[in-house]
Amino acid sequence: MPFRTALSGLNAASADLRVTGNNIANSGTVGFKESRAEFADVFALSQGGISQTAIGTGTKLAAVTQQFGQGNIDFTGNNLDLALNGDGFFVLSDSGSRIYSRAGAFQVNRDGFVVNAQGQRLQVYPSQDELGNQFNTGLLSDLQLSTSEAPPNATTEVETRVNLPAGVDPITIPFDIDDPASFNNATSVTIYDSLGQSHTATLYFRNTAALQWESYLAIDGNTVGGAQALEFNPDGSVLAPTAPVDFGAYDPGNGAENLEIEFDLSAATQYGGAFNVTSLRQDGFTTGRLSGIDIDPTGVVFARFTNGQAQSLGKVALGNFANPQALQQLGDNTWGETFGAGDVILGEADTGNFGLIQSGGLEASNVDIAQQLVNLITAQRNFQANAQVISTADTVTQTIINIR
Repeated sequence: MPFRTALSGLNAASADLRVTGNNIANSGTVGFKESRAEFADVFALSQGGISQTAIGTGTKLAAVTQQFGQGNIDFTGNNLDLALNGDGFFVLSDSGSRIYSRAGAFQVNRDGFVVNAQGQRLQVYPSQDELGNQFNTGLLSDLQLSTSEAPPNATTEVETRVNLPAGVDPITIPFDIDDPASFNNATSVTIYDSLGQSHTATLYFRNTAALQWESYLAIDGNTVGGAQALEFNPDGSVLAPTAPVDFGAYDPGNGAENLEIEFDLSAATQYGGAFNVTSLRQDGFTTGRLSGIDIDPTGVVFARFTNGQAQSLGKVALGNFANPQALQQLGDNTWGETFGAGDVILGEADTGNFGLIQSGGLEASNVDIAQQLVNLITAQRNFQANAQVISTADTVTQTIINIR
């Protein structure tokens, strides 16, 4: 009957309109992937599988497939906004269940976990060192930002690069930090104890003979240990010491551990000209608070602290599937695993078939509005045409009934 055939066409056109309308409605949804309605013709078959008639009996909705083409990346300036440029999905934990998404609009909840608007936690490979060189790729964990202060680190070494002026007169009077005539030059550097409190370490230099110098150390105005000899070659390079020197332990007096600092003077020189300090680098730092997050294109997450230190918190994990179109749509821009999609393949950005991660950007919907409007017109015409078939069939039927 043409009525049933036309009715199947109306249902198909209606489904096409719903799919197109859903695409248009989500044209501004971050990470949304458009769908496509796919149809198949219908033939009545006999028991033997041979068509009883050469005329089909209509159409049916065969599938609604997702199109995982790349969407444009819109830059936001928020470091926790992540966009994937290439294949893959962000891996999220929804109360322990693993789900996947292309929407990278993340934020920090009250407990410091990086989550999306639904509270689902971003998964990373945990870092095995603070520099971000090694990650445990066999384990997934929630990405959590430290909400407490970063611990301090006591100074243990100071690298000193100075030029001591050649040709100065030797000093014969005893060294006294309060008497500028008892030394030729001095330079200071800020150091830190185990509690993160700062102290001022001052190095004093005095010439005792040709190519012969002595160095003294004072911390917070208190002399530490005794003199350390410094000897130069005729070309101005250091003859001795070639190893770092230790002036002895110093008690900060605030309950912190004693400071034991080695001073590396192997790069010192004695050239003509003025006293000059090229570099004073020490390895200690005070406490710090979290000041920002940086995520590189490979997904490594670095936390920056107010004490100038940076710490690796993990590496963003990505997932992919042999057949992403078979993933189950869960809503809220997320997908779930299915048998048809295949087993999940976990990996890292910029490796294998995985794309790069763009921090400070979001992947826009891949819906082409112009194309969807054309689809809308086509579906509307199809609906109207099938409705006309029903109207025509009704006229024919009525004519047959009126035959006398």
